Amino acid sequence: MTLAYEWLGPLMFLGALVLLPLGYPVAFSLGGVAILFALIGIGLGIFDPVFLTAMPQRIFGVMNNFTLLAVPYFIFMGSMLEKSGIAENLLETMGILFGRLRGGLALAVVLVGALLAATTGVVAATVVAMGLISLPIMLRYGYNKELATGVIAASGTLGQIIPPSIVLVVLGDQLGVSVGDLFIGSLIPGVLMAGAFALHVLIIAFIRPELAPALPLEVRDIGGRALGIRIFQVMIPPLLLILLVLGSIFFGFATPTEAGAIGAIGAIALAVANRQLTVESLRQVCDVTLRTTSMVIFILLGSTAFSLVFRGLDGDTFMSDVLTNLPGGSTGFLIVSMLTVFLLGFFIDFFEIAFIVVPLFAPVAQQLGFDLVWYGIILGANMQTSFLTPPFGFALFYLRGVAPPEVTTGNIYRGAIPFILLQLLILVLIIAFPQIVNFLPSISSSLN
Repeated sequence: MTLAYEWLGPLMFLGALVLLPLGYPVAFSLGGVAILFALIGIGLGIFDPVFLTAMPQRIFGVMNNFTLLAVPYFIFMGSMLEKSGIAENLLETMGILFGRLRGGLALAVVLVGALLAATTGVVAATVVAMGLISLPIMLRYGYNKELATGVIAASGTLGQIIPPSIVLVVLGDQLGVSVGDLFIGSLIPGVLMAGAFALHVLIIAFIRPELAPALPLEVRDIGGRALGIRIFQVMIPPLLLILLVLGSIFFGFATPTEAGAIGAIGAIALAVANRQLTVESLRQVCDVTLRTTSMVIFILLGSTAFSLVFRGLDGDTFMSDVLTNLPGGSTGFLIVSMLTVFLLGFFIDFFEIAFIVVPLFAPVAQQLGFDLVWYGIILGANMQTSFLTPPFGFALFYLRGVAPPEVTTGNIYRGAIPFILLQLLILVLIIAFPQIVNFLPSISSSLN
């Protein structure tokens, strides 16, 4: 291709980014841009139509991708657990358990957010569930609005990094690495993130106790025996399900897809145990699973067409040359890729980022000698931070949609800032010390 037409490949991204804010579906935006630029390339004589004959084979390749089978299983698992009332029961029980502590209710939100992240893996579901259940209770008992909203929004984003995360499943597919390794490698970063949130809550409650008072005695005093029974009934089953799913992957008994199937069956069993499994709830869960999975597959098909035309226009060569020749070498590439993903996270969801941008970065990261498991996890942590950052963070909008009228958008934005700084701190630690990610996968591989 001549230098005069090298701009066509990068211009495809601009075309897609123009269509997305206008409300066009992502899959059709990508597919439409691919068709338009293919026609332009054919008209200019710089795009070989033979590239388009590879499209059916690419589509069948997507359909034969067993890694992506894990997506509907984990969506079903999370949706079923949401319908079974697990979030409400967990928050209520944890609130009573930690209610005697200043900040105990906020601490319960962090811990339940981590548990829900490990069971649902979906930011929207976790933020909305905790916003509806816990925010009115926290405000009723005198919690500061900024602290209450900040801890709910931040805990909801833990679903991006704590396994089994749908984000990590998609990233594993796009990076060409084991999803099981991503799950295992993200355990320590996820626990560090949740631990940092919990420590922040405890410090704030110690320094300024009026911001996070303890629950009144009459609310939390239900008797030790009754509390023990509630803990056993409410907390043990989901913990066992999480350990079953992640343990089967860690010890090599099951692939992530097989573990997802186990999790889906376990979620049905929990719904039966909670007497929440009805024909209507099952229909709703199946509907959510079908809609979300169909959206993912359509986006993947659109991105497949997009990447095929992009490659036919030598866009991949152009981007590779640009990214590998950045000032600072691997450090420059890491800064640019992280900044790009962070900014895109303001405007588009992680599916679009994973299917559009990550395939460009992955070959360059591999060429520069990056460990792709480590790189995938810092991408996930980066998107988690982006989804919490004002003024466009998705988690903030989800919470705004369910917050009571007395909670302003300013309250939510100000409440998120300390948790953003904590997320950035953990992200820097993961980048500076890759052993945080690599420690558990190395143990897992030695066991297997």
